[in-house]
Amino acid sequence: MGDASKIDPKEDEHPKPGFLCKQFWRNHWQGVMSIVIPIACLPIMLLIEGADSEKTCMQYFKDTLVMFLGGLIIALSVEYCNLHKRLALRTILIVGCSPRRLYLGVVMITTFISMWISNSATTAMMCPIIKAILEELQANNVIDIYMDESKEPAIDGKKSPSRAAMAFYIGAAYSATIGGCGTLIGTGTNMVFKGIYEGRFPTAEEKIDFPRFMIWSIPMVIVQAALLFFCFNVTHLGLFRPKSAIGQQVNAGAGVAPAVKAIVSAKYAELGPMSPHEWQVAFWFAVMIALLFCRSPGIFTGWGDLLNLVSIKTSPCVMLPVLALFTIPAFWTCFKHFKKKGPYPSESIKSLLSWDFAHKTVPWGLVFLLGGGFALSTAAQESGMSKMMGQALNFLVTWPRVGIQFGACVLAVFMTNFSANVPICNILIPVLNEVALVVKVHPIFLVFPAGIACSYAFHLPVGTPPNAIVSGYANIRIKYMAEAGILPTIFCIVTVVLNSNTMHRLVYPAVDLPEDMI
Repeated sequence: MGDASKIDPKEDEHPKPGFLCKQFWRNHWQGVMSIVIPIACLPIMLLIEGADSEKTCMQYFKDTLVMFLGGLIIALSVEYCNLHKRLALRTILIVGCSPRRLYLGVVMITTFISMWISNSATTAMMCPIIKAILEELQANNVIDIYMDESKEPAIDGKKSPSRAAMAFYIGAAYSATIGGCGTLIGTGTNMVFKGIYEGRFPTAEEKIDFPRFMIWSIPMVIVQAALLFFCFNVTHLGLFRPKSAIGQQVNAGAGVAPAVKAIVSAKYAELGPMSPHEWQVAFWFAVMIALLFCRSPGIFTGWGDLLNLVSIKTSPCVMLPVLALFTIPAFWTCFKHFKKKGPYPSESIKSLLSWDFAHKTVPWGLVFLLGGGFALSTAAQESGMSKMMGQALNFLVTWPRVGIQFGACVLAVFMTNFSANVPICNILIPVLNEVALVVKVHPIFLVFPAGIACSYAFHLPVGTPPNAIVSGYANIRIKYMAEAGILPTIFCIVTVVLNSNTMHRLVYPAVDLPEDMI
Protein backbone atom coordinates (compact mmCIF):
# COMPACT_ATOMS: atom_id res chain seq x y z
CA MET A 1 0.00 0.00 0.00
CA GLY A 2 1.16 3.56 -0.69
CA ASP A 3 1.08 6.55 1.58
CA ALA A 4 -2.49 6.88 2.85
CA SER A 5 -2.24 10.66 2.90
CA LYS A 6 -1.74 10.70 -0.89
CA ILE A 7 -4.84 8.71 -1.74
CA ASP A 8 -7.24 10.64 -3.96
CA PRO A 9 -10.81 9.45 -3.21
CA LYS A 10 -11.91 10.64 -6.65
CA GLU A 11 -9.43 8.40 -8.45
CA ASP A 12 -8.89 5.53 -6.01
CA GLU A 13 -11.26 2.55 -6.23
CA HIS A 14 -11.00 1.53 -2.58
CA PRO A 15 -13.90 3.49 -1.03
CA LYS A 16 -16.46 1.96 -3.39
CA PRO A 17 -17.39 -1.13 -1.29
CA GLY A 18 -17.99 1.13 1.71
CA PHE A 19 -20.16 3.42 -0.39
CA LEU A 20 -22.16 0.47 -1.72
CA CYS A 21 -22.70 -0.95 1.78
CA LYS A 22 -23.91 2.42 3.04
CA GLN A 23 -26.38 2.71 0.18
CA PHE A 24 -27.75 -0.78 0.77
CA TRP A 25 -27.96 -0.18 4.53
CA ARG A 26 -30.30 2.72 3.80
CA ASN A 27 -32.70 0.23 2.21
CA HIS A 28 -33.38 -2.44 4.85
CA TRP A 29 -34.98 -4.84 2.40
CA GLN A 30 -31.63 -5.04 0.62
CA GLY A 31 -29.67 -5.63 3.82
CA VAL A 32 -28.49 -9.04 2.61
CA MET A 33 -26.41 -7.27 -0.02
CA SER A 34 -24.47 -5.30 2.58
CA ILE A 35 -23.68 -8.65 4.25
CA VAL A 36 -22.31 -10.23 1.08
CA ILE A 37 -20.46 -7.26 -0.47
CA PRO A 38 -17.52 -7.22 2.02
CA ILE A 39 -16.88 -10.96 1.54
CA ALA A 40 -17.08 -10.70 -2.24
CA CYS A 41 -15.29 -7.41 -2.84
CA LEU A 42 -12.78 -6.63 -0.10
CA PRO A 43 -10.22 -9.42 -0.76
CA ILE A 44 -10.52 -9.00 -4.55
CA MET A 45 -9.86 -5.25 -4.30
CA LEU A 46 -6.84 -5.83 -2.00
CA LEU A 47 -8.41 -3.92 0.89
CA ILE A 48 -7.65 -6.64 3.43
CA GLU A 49 -3.92 -7.07 3.97
CA GLY A 50 -2.58 -9.90 1.82
CA ALA A 51 -5.90 -10.21 -0.03
CA ASP A 52 -6.81 -12.95 2.43
CA SER A 53 -10.48 -13.87 2.17
CA GLU A 54 -10.16 -16.01 5.29
CA LYS A 55 -9.30 -12.91 7.31
CA THR A 56 -12.39 -11.19 5.93
CA CYS A 57 -14.63 -14.11 6.84
CA MET A 58 -13.17 -14.25 10.35
CA GLN A 59 -14.69 -10.82 11.00
CA TYR A 60 -18.15 -12.40 10.78
CA PHE A 61 -17.66 -14.60 13.85
CA LYS A 62 -15.40 -12.70 16.23
CA ASP A 63 -15.53 -13.16 19.99
CA THR A 64 -17.57 -9.97 20.24
CA LEU A 65 -20.19 -11.28 17.80
CA VAL A 66 -20.42 -14.65 19.54
CA MET A 67 -21.05 -12.82 22.82
CA PHE A 68 -23.76 -10.75 21.16
CA LEU A 69 -25.37 -13.84 19.64
CA GLY A 70 -25.30 -15.66 22.98
CA GLY A 71 -26.85 -12.65 24.69
CA LEU A 72 -29.67 -12.64 22.15
CA ILE A 73 -30.34 -16.35 22.71
CA ILE A 74 -30.41 -15.97 26.51
CA ALA A 75 -32.76 -13.00 26.13
CA LEU A 76 -35.02 -15.17 23.98
CA SER A 77 -35.14 -17.77 26.75
CA VAL A 78 -36.53 -15.07 29.06
CA GLU A 79 -39.23 -14.34 26.48
CA TYR A 80 -39.81 -18.05 25.87
CA CYS A 81 -40.90 -18.64 29.48
CA ASN A 82 -42.67 -15.23 29.89
CA LEU A 83 -40.35 -14.24 32.74
CA HIS A 84 -40.04 -10.70 31.35
CA LYS A 85 -43.82 -10.20 31.42
CA ARG A 86 -44.02 -11.43 35.01
CA LEU A 87 -41.29 -8.98 36.00
CA ALA A 88 -43.02 -6.07 34.23
CA LEU A 89 -46.45 -6.67 35.76
CA ARG A 90 -45.01 -7.26 39.22
CA THR A 91 -43.06 -4.01 39.09
CA ILE A 92 -46.17 -2.03 38.11
CA LEU A 93 -48.09 -3.57 41.03
CA ILE A 94 -45.30 -2.61 43.43
CA VAL A 95 -44.85 0.94 42.17
CA GLY A 96 -48.56 1.76 42.17
CA CYS A 97 -51.44 2.33 39.77
CA SER A 98 -52.20 6.04 39.75
CA PRO A 99 -51.39 7.62 36.35
CA ARG A 100 -48.05 9.10 37.41
CA ARG A 101 -47.02 5.96 39.30
CA LEU A 102 -48.05 3.83 36.34
CA TYR A 103 -45.86 5.95 34.11
CA LEU A 104 -42.98 5.61 36.56
CA GLY A 105 -43.45 1.84 36.50
CA VAL A 106 -43.45 1.76 32.68
CA VAL A 107 -40.23 3.79 32.49
CA MET A 108 -38.50 1.79 35.22
CA ILE A 109 -39.31 -1.69 34.00
CA THR A 110 -38.77 -0.92 30.31
CA THR A 111 -35.37 0.59 31.08
CA PHE A 112 -34.33 -2.37 33.21
CA ILE A 113 -35.53 -5.15 30.91
CA SER A 114 -34.01 -3.54 27.81
CA MET A 115 -30.62 -3.67 29.52
CA TRP A 116 -30.72 -7.45 29.13
CA ILE A 117 -32.95 -8.29 26.18
CA SER A 118 -33.40 -6.54 22.85
CA ASN A 119 -34.99 -3.10 22.77
CA SER A 120 -37.45 -4.26 20.13
CA ALA A 121 -38.68 -7.23 22.18
CA THR A 122 -39.01 -5.08 25.30
CA THR A 123 -41.03 -2.42 23.49
CA ALA A 124 -43.24 -5.01 21.78
CA MET A 125 -43.93 -6.62 25.17
CA MET A 126 -44.84 -3.31 26.82
CA CYS A 127 -47.25 -2.09 24.10
CA PRO A 128 -50.20 -4.42 24.94
CA ILE A 129 -49.62 -3.86 28.67
CA ILE A 130 -49.76 -0.09 28.14
CA LYS A 131 -52.86 -0.44 25.97
CA ALA A 132 -54.70 -2.37 28.69
CA ILE A 133 -53.72 0.23 31.30
CA LEU A 134 -54.84 3.16 29.14
CA GLU A 135 -58.15 1.53 28.24
CA GLU A 136 -58.90 1.01 31.92
CA LEU A 137 -58.04 4.63 32.68
CA GLN A 138 -60.42 5.76 29.93
CA ALA A 139 -63.16 3.37 31.05
CA ASN A 140 -63.04 5.05 34.46
CA ASN A 141 -63.14 8.52 32.86
CA VAL A 142 -59.67 9.41 34.08
CA ILE A 143 -57.96 10.45 30.85
CA ASP A 144 -58.85 10.59 27.18
CA ILE A 145 -56.58 8.27 25.22
CA TYR A 146 -57.55 9.52 21.76
CA MET A 147 -57.41 13.00 20.24
CA ASP A 148 -60.53 14.82 19.16
CA GLU A 149 -60.97 14.19 15.42
CA SER A 150 -61.53 17.89 14.89
CA LYS A 151 -57.89 18.41 15.87
CA GLU A 152 -56.40 15.28 14.29
CA PRO A 153 -58.63 13.41 11.83
CA ALA A 154 -58.51 9.63 11.86
CA ILE A 155 -56.65 7.91 9.04
CA ASP A 156 -58.03 4.60 7.74
CA GLY A 157 -60.33 4.50 10.75
CA LYS A 158 -57.45 4.77 13.22
CA LYS A 159 -57.59 7.61 15.70
CA SER A 160 -54.49 9.43 16.91
CA PRO A 161 -53.58 8.89 20.58
CA SER A 162 -53.86 11.79 22.99
CA ARG A 163 -50.75 13.43 24.42
CA ALA A 164 -51.18 11.47 27.64
CA ALA A 165 -51.34 8.19 25.72
CA MET A 166 -48.34 9.22 23.64
CA ALA A 167 -46.41 9.78 26.86
CA PHE A 168 -46.82 6.10 27.74
CA TYR A 169 -46.06 4.68 24.29
CA ILE A 170 -43.22 7.01 23.32
CA GLY A 171 -41.86 6.89 26.86
CA ALA A 172 -41.62 3.11 26.60
CA ALA A 173 -39.73 3.35 23.30
CA TYR A 174 -37.31 5.95 24.64
CA SER A 175 -36.84 4.00 27.88
CA ALA A 176 -35.91 0.91 25.86
CA THR A 177 -33.34 2.93 23.94
CA ILE A 178 -31.86 4.39 27.12
CA GLY A 179 -31.85 1.02 28.90
CA GLY A 180 -30.06 -0.61 25.97
CA CYS A 181 -27.06 1.62 26.74
CA GLY A 182 -26.77 0.18 30.25
CA THR A 183 -25.00 -3.10 29.47
CA LEU A 184 -22.65 -4.39 26.82
CA ILE A 185 -25.30 -6.80 25.48
CA GLY A 186 -28.13 -4.25 25.63
CA THR A 187 -27.96 -3.21 21.99
CA GLY A 188 -25.95 -3.95 18.88
CA THR A 189 -24.15 -0.60 18.73
CA ASN A 190 -22.42 -1.34 22.04
CA MET A 191 -20.90 -4.48 20.57
CA VAL A 192 -19.96 -2.63 17.37
CA PHE A 193 -17.87 0.09 18.96
CA LYS A 194 -16.30 -2.42 21.36
CA GLY A 195 -15.33 -4.69 18.46
CA ILE A 196 -13.99 -1.87 16.27
CA TYR A 197 -12.01 -0.27 19.09
CA GLU A 198 -10.43 -3.54 20.24
CA GLY A 199 -9.78 -4.58 16.64
CA ARG A 200 -7.91 -1.33 15.98
CA PHE A 201 -6.02 -1.38 19.29
CA PRO A 202 -5.70 -5.06 20.26
CA THR A 203 -2.86 -4.45 22.74
CA ALA A 204 -4.52 -1.54 24.56
CA GLU A 205 -4.65 -1.94 28.34
CA GLU A 206 -8.03 -0.18 28.54
CA LYS A 207 -10.53 -2.81 27.40
CA ILE A 208 -14.29 -2.39 27.04
CA ASP A 209 -15.45 -5.32 29.15
CA PHE A 210 -18.73 -6.08 30.89
CA PRO A 211 -18.07 -4.77 34.44
CA ARG A 212 -16.34 -1.57 33.36
CA PHE A 213 -19.04 -0.89 30.79
CA MET A 214 -21.76 -1.13 33.44
CA ILE A 215 -19.84 0.99 35.95
CA TRP A 216 -19.45 3.60 33.22
CA SER A 217 -23.04 3.57 31.98
CA ILE A 218 -25.42 2.64 34.81
CA PRO A 219 -25.26 6.01 36.65
CA MET A 220 -25.91 7.77 33.33
CA VAL A 221 -28.84 5.48 32.47
CA ILE A 222 -30.45 6.11 35.89
CA VAL A 223 -30.16 9.88 35.45
CA GLN A 224 -31.50 9.74 31.89
CA ALA A 225 -34.49 7.57 32.87
CA ALA A 226 -35.30 9.99 35.71
CA LEU A 227 -35.06 12.98 33.35
CA LEU A 228 -37.26 11.18 30.82
CA PHE A 229 -39.92 10.58 33.49
CA PHE A 230 -39.76 14.22 34.59
CA CYS A 231 -39.80 15.73 31.07
CA PHE A 232 -42.79 13.72 29.86
CA ASN A 233 -44.67 14.52 33.06
CA VAL A 234 -44.14 18.21 32.31
CA THR A 235 -44.79 18.15 28.56
CA HIS A 236 -47.48 15.47 28.28
CA LEU A 237 -48.99 14.77 31.73
CA GLY A 238 -49.61 18.28 33.05
CA LEU A 239 -47.04 18.45 35.85
CA PHE A 240 -46.86 22.03 37.26
CA ARG A 241 -50.05 22.81 35.28
CA PRO A 242 -52.78 21.68 37.70
CA LYS A 243 -55.44 23.83 36.02
CA SER A 244 -54.88 22.40 32.54
CA ALA A 245 -57.27 19.73 31.28
CA ILE A 246 -54.68 16.95 31.31
CA GLY A 247 -53.32 18.11 34.68
CA GLN A 248 -56.77 17.86 36.25
CA GLN A 249 -57.37 14.44 34.70
CA VAL A 250 -54.05 13.01 35.88
CA ASN A 251 -54.37 14.44 39.38
CA ALA A 252 -57.87 12.95 39.69
CA GLY A 253 -56.60 9.59 38.50
CA ALA A 254 -55.44 8.49 41.94
CA GLY A 255 -59.08 7.66 42.79
CA VAL A 256 -59.26 4.87 40.19
CA ALA A 257 -55.93 3.28 41.10
CA PRO A 258 -57.71 0.25 42.68
CA ALA A 259 -59.58 -0.48 39.42
CA VAL A 260 -56.37 -0.32 37.37
CA LYS A 261 -54.58 -2.44 39.94
CA ALA A 262 -57.30 -5.06 39.58
CA ILE A 263 -56.68 -5.24 35.82
CA VAL A 264 -52.91 -5.58 36.26
CA SER A 265 -53.41 -8.13 39.02
CA ALA A 266 -55.67 -10.18 36.76
CA LYS A 267 -53.03 -10.21 34.04
CA TYR A 268 -50.43 -11.23 36.61
CA ALA A 269 -52.68 -13.98 37.94
CA GLU A 270 -53.04 -15.38 34.42
CA LEU A 271 -49.34 -16.23 34.52
CA GLY A 272 -49.86 -18.50 37.51
CA PRO A 273 -47.16 -19.27 40.10
CA MET A 274 -43.54 -19.07 39.01
CA SER A 275 -42.73 -22.35 37.27
CA PRO A 276 -39.51 -24.43 37.44
CA HIS A 277 -38.93 -23.31 33.86
CA GLU A 278 -38.83 -19.66 34.90
CA TRP A 279 -36.70 -20.36 37.98
CA GLN A 280 -34.10 -22.18 35.92
CA VAL A 281 -33.95 -19.49 33.23
CA ALA A 282 -33.51 -16.85 35.95
CA PHE A 283 -30.70 -18.96 37.46
CA TRP A 284 -28.78 -19.31 34.19
CA PHE A 285 -29.33 -15.63 33.47
CA ALA A 286 -27.71 -14.84 36.83
CA VAL A 287 -24.89 -17.28 36.03
CA MET A 288 -24.18 -15.41 32.79
CA ILE A 289 -23.99 -12.07 34.60
CA ALA A 290 -21.74 -13.54 37.31
CA LEU A 291 -19.39 -15.09 34.74
CA LEU A 292 -19.14 -11.84 32.80
CA PHE A 293 -18.49 -9.79 35.93
CA CYS A 294 -15.97 -12.14 37.48
CA ARG A 295 -13.99 -13.11 34.38
CA SER A 296 -11.35 -10.40 34.75
CA PRO A 297 -12.84 -7.48 36.68
CA GLY A 298 -9.55 -5.72 37.45
CA ILE A 299 -10.45 -4.92 41.05
CA PHE A 300 -9.80 -8.55 42.11
CA THR A 301 -8.45 -11.71 40.54
CA GLY A 302 -11.10 -13.22 38.29
CA TRP A 303 -11.55 -16.78 37.14
CA GLY A 304 -10.28 -15.79 33.70
CA ASP A 305 -7.05 -14.55 35.29
CA LEU A 306 -6.54 -17.90 37.02
CA LEU A 307 -7.13 -19.91 33.84
CA ASN A 308 -4.46 -17.96 31.99
CA LEU A 309 -2.91 -20.66 29.81
CA VAL A 310 -5.06 -19.34 26.99
CA SER A 311 -6.82 -16.03 26.46
CA ILE A 312 -10.39 -16.35 27.71
CA LYS A 313 -12.60 -13.55 26.48
CA THR A 314 -16.32 -12.92 26.91
CA SER A 315 -17.94 -15.44 24.57
CA PRO A 316 -17.48 -18.53 26.85
CA CYS A 317 -19.24 -16.63 29.67
CA VAL A 318 -22.35 -16.40 27.50
CA MET A 319 -22.20 -19.66 25.60
CA LEU A 320 -22.00 -21.86 28.71
CA PRO A 321 -25.51 -20.77 29.87
CA VAL A 322 -26.70 -21.09 26.25
CA LEU A 323 -25.54 -24.72 26.23
CA ALA A 324 -27.41 -25.33 29.48
CA LEU A 325 -30.59 -23.75 28.13
CA PHE A 326 -30.66 -26.09 25.14
CA THR A 327 -29.89 -29.27 27.13
CA ILE A 328 -31.56 -29.00 30.57
CA PRO A 329 -35.25 -30.04 30.84
CA ALA A 330 -37.69 -27.23 31.45
CA PHE A 331 -39.73 -29.15 34.03
CA TRP A 332 -38.51 -31.45 36.76
CA THR A 333 -41.13 -34.14 36.24
CA CYS A 334 -38.68 -35.97 33.97
CA PHE A 335 -36.51 -36.92 36.96
CA LYS A 336 -39.21 -39.26 38.30
CA HIS A 337 -38.43 -41.66 35.45
CA PHE A 338 -34.88 -42.19 36.74
CA LYS A 339 -36.12 -44.55 39.47
CA LYS A 340 -38.75 -46.38 37.44
CA LYS A 341 -38.49 -49.15 34.91
CA GLY A 342 -41.29 -47.72 32.78
CA PRO A 343 -43.36 -46.73 31.03
CA TYR A 344 -41.19 -43.91 29.72
CA PRO A 345 -42.45 -40.82 27.90
CA SER A 346 -42.89 -41.38 24.19
CA GLU A 347 -42.25 -37.74 23.22
CA SER A 348 -39.12 -35.61 23.58
CA ILE A 349 -38.88 -33.62 26.80
CA LYS A 350 -39.09 -29.85 26.45
CA SER A 351 -35.83 -28.02 27.16
CA LEU A 352 -35.42 -24.58 28.71
CA LEU A 353 -35.17 -23.15 25.21
CA SER A 354 -36.38 -24.75 22.01
CA TRP A 355 -34.04 -24.65 19.04
CA ASP A 356 -37.03 -24.18 16.72
CA PHE A 357 -38.03 -21.06 18.66
CA ALA A 358 -34.46 -19.72 18.70
CA HIS A 359 -33.95 -20.47 15.01
CA LYS A 360 -37.09 -18.56 14.05
CA THR A 361 -36.63 -15.57 16.35
CA VAL A 362 -32.88 -14.87 16.50
CA PRO A 363 -32.16 -11.91 14.19
CA TRP A 364 -29.50 -13.73 12.19
CA GLY A 365 -29.42 -10.90 9.67
CA LEU A 366 -28.36 -8.44 12.37
CA VAL A 367 -25.56 -10.77 13.50
CA PHE A 368 -24.15 -10.99 9.97
CA LEU A 369 -24.73 -7.27 9.46
CA LEU A 370 -22.46 -6.60 12.43
CA GLY A 371 -19.89 -8.95 10.92
CA GLY A 372 -20.05 -7.05 7.63
CA GLY A 373 -19.48 -3.84 9.55
CA PHE A 374 -16.40 -5.31 11.25
CA ALA A 375 -15.04 -6.44 7.88
CA LEU A 376 -15.67 -3.01 6.41
CA SER A 377 -13.98 -1.21 9.33
CA THR A 378 -10.98 -3.56 9.06
CA ALA A 379 -10.70 -2.75 5.35
CA ALA A 380 -10.98 0.98 6.07
CA GLN A 381 -8.17 0.67 8.60
CA GLU A 382 -5.80 -1.45 6.52
CA SER A 383 -6.38 0.42 3.25
CA GLY A 384 -5.56 3.71 4.94
CA MET A 385 -8.99 5.25 4.38
CA SER A 386 -9.70 5.81 8.08
CA LYS A 387 -6.24 7.31 8.55
CA MET A 388 -6.79 9.62 5.57
CA MET A 389 -10.10 10.84 7.00
CA GLY A 390 -8.58 11.28 10.45
CA GLN A 391 -5.71 13.37 9.04
CA ALA A 392 -8.21 15.48 7.11
CA LEU A 393 -9.63 16.49 10.50
CA ASN A 394 -6.29 17.61 11.95
CA PHE A 395 -7.72 21.12 12.47
CA LEU A 396 -9.36 19.62 15.58
CA VAL A 397 -5.95 19.75 17.28
CA THR A 398 -6.73 23.32 18.34
CA TRP A 399 -10.10 22.34 19.81
CA PRO A 400 -10.55 21.51 23.51
CA ARG A 401 -10.91 17.79 24.13
CA VAL A 402 -14.40 18.14 25.58
CA GLY A 403 -15.40 20.13 22.50
CA ILE A 404 -14.23 17.34 20.21
CA GLN A 405 -16.09 14.81 22.32
CA PHE A 406 -19.26 16.92 22.29
CA GLY A 407 -19.02 17.39 18.53
CA ALA A 408 -18.61 13.64 17.99
CA CYS A 409 -21.70 12.92 20.10
CA VAL A 410 -23.81 15.54 18.31
CA LEU A 411 -22.72 14.17 14.92
CA ALA A 412 -23.55 10.61 16.00
CA VAL A 413 -27.01 11.60 17.25
CA PHE A 414 -27.76 13.62 14.11
CA MET A 415 -26.73 10.81 11.75
CA THR A 416 -28.46 8.01 13.65
CA ASN A 417 -31.84 9.75 13.53
CA PHE A 418 -31.93 9.28 9.76
CA SER A 419 -30.60 5.73 9.45
CA ALA A 420 -30.14 2.51 11.40
CA ASN A 421 -27.85 2.75 14.44
CA VAL A 422 -25.45 -0.07 13.59
CA PRO A 423 -24.35 1.22 10.15
CA ILE A 424 -23.80 4.71 11.55
CA CYS A 425 -21.64 3.26 14.32
CA ASN A 426 -19.66 1.23 11.77
CA ILE A 427 -19.02 4.36 9.72
CA LEU A 428 -18.22 6.79 12.56
CA ILE A 429 -16.14 4.80 15.06
CA PRO A 430 -13.19 3.89 12.74
CA VAL A 431 -12.84 7.58 11.86
CA LEU A 432 -12.89 8.60 15.54
CA ASN A 433 -10.16 6.06 16.27
CA GLU A 434 -7.89 7.88 13.81
CA VAL A 435 -9.02 11.35 14.95
CA ALA A 436 -7.95 10.41 18.48
CA LEU A 437 -4.45 9.59 17.22
CA VAL A 438 -4.26 12.94 15.42
CA VAL A 439 -5.36 15.05 18.40
CA LYS A 440 -3.26 12.94 20.85
CA VAL A 441 -6.15 11.80 23.05
CA HIS A 442 -6.89 8.26 24.19
CA PRO A 443 -9.25 6.72 21.59
CA ILE A 444 -11.64 5.37 24.21
CA PHE A 445 -12.23 8.97 25.34
CA LEU A 446 -13.95 9.65 22.01
CA VAL A 447 -15.15 6.19 20.99
CA PHE A 448 -17.10 5.33 24.15
CA PRO A 449 -19.42 8.38 24.32
CA ALA A 450 -19.86 8.58 20.55
CA GLY A 451 -20.67 4.85 20.38
CA ILE A 452 -23.29 5.29 23.09
CA ALA A 453 -24.67 8.36 21.31
CA CYS A 454 -25.28 6.28 18.16
CA SER A 455 -28.27 4.77 20.00
CA TYR A 456 -29.99 8.08 20.76
CA ALA A 457 -32.50 8.23 17.91
CA PHE A 458 -35.57 9.91 19.39
CA HIS A 459 -37.16 11.82 16.51
CA LEU A 460 -38.17 9.50 13.67
CA PRO A 461 -39.60 5.97 13.45
CA VAL A 462 -36.79 4.99 11.08
CA GLY A 463 -34.17 5.88 13.66
CA THR A 464 -34.53 2.77 15.82
CA PRO A 465 -36.90 -0.25 16.02
CA PRO A 466 -38.63 0.80 19.30
CA ASN A 467 -39.72 4.06 17.64
CA ALA A 468 -41.10 2.17 14.66
CA ILE A 469 -42.93 -0.32 16.88
CA VAL A 470 -44.81 2.27 18.96
CA SER A 471 -45.43 4.47 15.91
CA GLY A 472 -47.17 1.61 14.12
CA TYR A 473 -48.88 0.09 17.17
CA ALA A 474 -50.35 3.34 18.54
CA ASN A 475 -50.68 5.20 15.20
CA ILE A 476 -48.42 8.04 16.34
CA ARG A 477 -47.77 10.69 13.69
CA ILE A 478 -44.15 11.54 12.90
CA LYS A 479 -44.59 15.20 13.91
CA TYR A 480 -45.55 14.22 17.46
CA MET A 481 -42.59 11.86 17.83
CA ALA A 482 -40.21 14.46 16.41
CA GLU A 483 -41.51 16.98 18.94
CA ALA A 484 -41.37 14.54 21.85
CA GLY A 485 -37.73 13.70 21.07
CA ILE A 486 -36.37 17.23 21.44
CA LEU A 487 -35.82 17.26 25.21
CA PRO A 488 -34.60 13.62 25.44
CA THR A 489 -32.06 14.34 22.68
CA ILE A 490 -30.75 17.39 24.51
CA PHE A 491 -30.43 15.82 27.95
CA CYS A 492 -28.99 12.57 26.59
CA ILE A 493 -26.20 14.42 24.75
CA VAL A 494 -25.48 16.53 27.82
CA THR A 495 -25.48 13.59 30.23
CA VAL A 496 -23.30 11.37 28.05
CA VAL A 497 -20.70 14.16 27.77
CA LEU A 498 -20.87 14.86 31.51
CA ASN A 499 -20.56 11.15 32.27
CA SER A 500 -17.58 10.93 29.93
CA ASN A 501 -15.78 13.52 32.06
CA THR A 502 -16.77 12.16 35.48
CA MET A 503 -17.39 8.41 35.64
CA HIS A 504 -15.14 7.88 32.64
CA ARG A 505 -12.17 9.29 34.58
CA LEU A 506 -12.81 6.74 37.34
CA VAL A 507 -13.14 3.76 35.02
CA TYR A 508 -10.54 4.81 32.43
CA PRO A 509 -8.15 7.28 34.13
CA ALA A 510 -5.89 7.68 31.06
CA VAL A 511 -6.99 10.53 28.81
CA ASP A 512 -3.71 11.31 27.03
CA LEU A 513 -2.67 9.09 24.14
CA PRO A 514 -0.34 6.31 25.41
CA GLU A 515 3.03 6.06 23.69
CA ASP A 516 2.40 2.48 22.57
CA MET A 517 -0.59 3.69 20.49
CA ILE A 518 1.29 6.42 18.63
